[in-house]
Amino acid sequence: MPATVYRGVGARVAYQRRLAALTQAQLATAADIALGTLRKIERDERGASDAVLDALADALGIDTADLLPGQDRPDDRVHQAMPALSTVIATYDTPDDGPVRPLHQLQTAVKDVVGWRLAAQYVRITRHVPALLPELSRALHTAPPGERAAIAALLVSAYRAADAVAYKYGARDLSARLIDLMRWAAPQAENPLLDATVAYVRTETFFAARAHDAGLRTLERAMGDAPSSTTTAALAARSALHMRAAVIAGRAGQHAAAETHLDEARALGDRVPEGVYGGTAVGPDSVRIHEVSLAVSLGDAHTGRALDLAREWQPPADLPAERRSGFYIELARAQLWAGQADHAFESLKVARRIAPQHTREHRWVREDAATLRRLKRADAETLNNFAAWCRAGE
Repeated sequence: MPATVYRGVGARVAYQRRLAALTQAQLATAADIALGTLRKIERDERGASDAVLDALADALGIDTADLLPGQDRPDDRVHQAMPALSTVIATYDTPDDGPVRPLHQLQTAVKDVVGWRLAAQYVRITRHVPALLPELSRALHTAPPGERAAIAALLVSAYRAADAVAYKYGARDLSARLIDLMRWAAPQAENPLLDATVAYVRTETFFAARAHDAGLRTLERAMGDAPSSTTTAALAARSALHMRAAVIAGRAGQHAAAETHLDEARALGDRVPEGVYGGTAVGPDSVRIHEVSLAVSLGDAHTGRALDLAREWQPPADLPAERRSGFYIELARAQLWAGQADHAFESLKVARRIAPQHTREHRWVREDAATLRRLKRADAETLNNFAAWCRAGE
């Protein structure tokens, strides 16, 4: 995508810098930009490019979207990127000619993209993935035999990052095409654990179609095909499949199957340190979050289970932002069902602080904010502002 220069970001940059208790010189050094450049940006004497905004956000430890000017909503930037993304995947097997970086540089680029996905920084993904995907396709077509498997694995991870954007922003057809490309590339990586990852992601298509029974059957087949070894990676892959199977079984109304899969996920998750395996967060804390997801999937009669867990435990700060924000979004729904409107709104605000782009684009957030606006009278201005921010009722 062509570089964009944002005007009017100075006040936001200065505000976030003061929150971080940094001087201009300290922020300029941390972001690796000239002090004079930062001063001009804060005075709105010059704009900031995508790269500069990313560098400033990294130095401040915040989401780039927090620095965007008011008229440049994050979802606008993402939706503008969708046509370019569609073009890229339409030519997946016949990429344009162009440069290809060495394998180690491609690995670094994909690692960055995976990190942005886990942090729910979708704007960053859309800035980089439309150029990265064709480069990876060129690399796969021209790679020596010894590098093909590694590049295919990178391509799967990049497709998954693009799919996260498409799925979260409602481009369901585009998401399904990206998942098909993941299924095409995964066998070339010659890694059965990657096949399990693709099966995990493919469940999105069944959620979107409300084909929960079919999704559960597909996941259970993937469990049978997954490596049965006791390596940490294999245990994590099977735990991830069971976590997702528990939730989709709950939505299918198969309560016994849901509990069985959650028990299996917990038993396997307890055997691995909490971490990211194959691009998916797995471990005891992730299983606890899925326990809340299952309770919400089973319906409002099971809200007590979610509320009890939330009273005893909260997701630690080192879990990926997307997963932590998802916990509070699901908790808010349980609290709303239980008649705890104030607590539900607080949970939505926590989700927003953790991962604003993920929270803003979540359908349940819009539905619950609209419901809260109908129910509440106190703190109406704050609630109305939140509802407008997430486009409640759309």
